[in-house]
Amino acid sequence: MGAPVAAAAVWGRVEQQDFRSRVRGTLLGGALGDAFGAPLTGLTLDAVRETYGAAGLTRPAPAYGRTGAVTAATQLALFTVDGLIRAQVRRDTGAWHPPTDVHRAYLRWAATQRDWGPDERRAEDGWLAREEWLYARRGAAQACLLGLGNDVMGTMDRPKNPDAVGPQAVTRSAPFGLLVGWEPQLVLQLAVECAVQTHGADEAYLAAGAYAVIVHALARGDSLDAAVQRTLVLLAARPGHPPVVDALKHAVGAVRQGMPSAARVAELVGDGGAVGALAAAVYCSLVGEDIRHGLGLAVHHDGPSADVGALCGGLLGALHGETALPPAWVAELEGRATILELADDFAMEMTQGAALHGPGVSSPGWLARYPRA
Repeated sequence: MGAPVAAAAVWGRVEQQDFRSRVRGTLLGGALGDAFGAPLTGLTLDAVRETYGAAGLTRPAPAYGRTGAVTAATQLALFTVDGLIRAQVRRDTGAWHPPTDVHRAYLRWAATQRDWGPDERRAEDGWLAREEWLYARRGAAQACLLGLGNDVMGTMDRPKNPDAVGPQAVTRSAPFGLLVGWEPQLVLQLAVECAVQTHGADEAYLAAGAYAVIVHALARGDSLDAAVQRTLVLLAARPGHPPVVDALKHAVGAVRQGMPSAARVAELVGDGGAVGALAAAVYCSLVGEDIRHGLGLAVHHDGPSADVGALCGGLLGALHGETALPPAWVAELEGRATILELADDFAMEMTQGAALHGPGVSSPGWLARYPRA
């Protein structure tokens, strides 16, 4: 990958505060949508109504033994952030290949799915891989486990799982969109290069790239409709783009087709693959009266509720920032302290990285958290 082009050389105080709020909003929002949908994943809409009443869920319910539990979608999104920070830190050494650093982060996640707990002897793992709550196994897709089952990194020329069309590469891709100093075409390229590490089907990795670009535009202050339109233009130059482009156009067009409904969301979700999950999340974000309403639409259907909820939550969090999220939901969210700590580290690295590390002098504490190894 080429070096990113900076959007602004200097971050003012207001800009830093706005950026941090959007980073927090994206990561917390994605986790909230994930946790909200987790109890419903695998249930039909009829079964949801039998279990939770005609209105379905109106607030987070227990899954995996607790309220606010997140799935592998949130776990992997957090390791994406970790990998992006590590890429910036390693750049001081002259090494610059973010897909490799993100892949190493994903391998650290894969270890959490095999090991009983953190190995304190591996100092090179950094702090995130020592968070014990991340060692819970929460419905990771087979494509993720197989794609990260060895040290060989999937590439555009030799993708892992070339037939995998699930939404899991999309749900971990919001952090790429938070690279607001990068040009959108580079965000798209990075997201697809990291998506093929587990999902090699065109529609899966292009959906991941599209989601990252939409988040990128939102984090820069665009409206959601404008963000989608910008993304459509970028996608048009990519081979294999028609399914993703058509789905996004369908989502935007559905906004004008009457009141939002579970049936409309189900139509967009389709078979629950990456393209349908992305389209449904965009639709729910566009028509939602507020974040609660948007997330409610995103999780009530027969498809992958946690994945669509996570995608919708990430979009709404990037659009509105952390303070718009339902505080009672945030209070119960599993791993909230870790998510906030990582979000703030990412914001600090992206806005003040030069003060934290460099070829000459670096903060020992920062390098202990994000080793160059």
